Amino acid sequence: MRVVMVSDVYFPRINGVSTAIQTYRQALCAHGVEVHLVAPDYGQPAEDWITRVAARAVPGDPEDRLARWGALRDAVDDAVGQGCDLVHIQTPFAAHYAGSRAARRYGVPVIATYHTLFEEYLKHYAPLIPASWLRGLARRFSRRQCNALDAVIVPSRAIHERLGAYGVSAALHVLPTGIPKPTPVPDGRRVFRQRFCIDEARPVALFVGRVAHEKNIGFLLDAIESARVALPDLLLVIAGEGPALPHLRQSVADRGLQQSVQFIGYLDRGSELPSCYAAADAFVFASRTETQGLVLLEAMAAGLPVVALAAMGTVDILGARRGALVPEDHPDAFAQALVRLLGDRSLRARLASEGREYAGEWSDDTLAGKMADLYRQIVASHDRLLVPDLKLCSR
Repeated sequence: MRVVMVSDVYFPRINGVSTAIQTYRQALCAHGVEVHLVAPDYGQPAEDWITRVAARAVPGDPEDRLARWGALRDAVDDAVGQGCDLVHIQTPFAAHYAGSRAARRYGVPVIATYHTLFEEYLKHYAPLIPASWLRGLARRFSRRQCNALDAVIVPSRAIHERLGAYGVSAALHVLPTGIPKPTPVPDGRRVFRQRFCIDEARPVALFVGRVAHEKNIGFLLDAIESARVALPDLLLVIAGEGPALPHLRQSVADRGLQQSVQFIGYLDRGSELPSCYAAADAFVFASRTETQGLVLLEAMAAGLPVVALAAMGTVDILGARRGALVPEDHPDAFAQALVRLLGDRSLRARLASEGREYAGEWSDDTLAGKMADLYRQIVASHDRLLVPDLKLCSR
């Protein structure tokens, strides 16, 4: 089976969409699915399974690239025209229209994964526009796009419910992204702490992810400020880059938290991030807009206990209360949970063990198998719908 994926982003651009594409592409191979991706060109070396499309920089956003429409349209058309069973769209911008156009032209089913809840994100990037207007725009946009597809994959039950409330009538399938087996790093804690000059005995809370406004990292600064009363030497390590970084650096300086917060930038997922997880004592996460929260499972798989808010998509992961403490949505409550965890070695050990076991239930192989089955069901259903048309044409 051959699937053409189309996306407005992919590595080296770091985000959840890129991670999901990479994870599924690697795991689907074992289930008889060949993936070909069409994505923007960032100037990196070519890969056989990817068609890179000419793109230009986005003004004011050095991380992203905007694919040239004509080049993207032609590249997707060519990839689908070479033969594929299904088109899988990963982002709702130019990729959506190029993927839909090619799928309809060649008579193959087209689906999308709804990775981002734009209703919750737009307010951070267009603060001068009334929130009610932005919500209405996001809902109409999502409804129109989703209803033009054969099916939509959502990573959590919360997103399934939200799209249903939007009036989406296309088939919705809840299927989260899995996580690969973590790389063991026996000496990772010592090496990482030495590299970043962190004392071996210092308690470390870690955030990993895109440093963006919707990640609610300011909430974590509030919590760390509160937790320092009980743990004066507590250190929050923020691993990642993004548009909120200058604002957060200034906030740290204004609060006098320079000795309690350390920004370490982007880390390579394969060679550096495993050691980062090993070096921390707790993973902290406060986003209220995640469609899944894959990074929580990555931390658990690495044996790192989690303290996080359960909101939107993270509820599916945190609802089991395995491997994690889930405090109320208030910085002081979050701080109390973090202090409790860092002060109780047996609790950390129990949550670490629970988290590893729990994360194993979300393996990339298991969920890729479900994705492959879903692909085949959608293709078979599409083919059955075409049969009457073919009979009419033959008369």
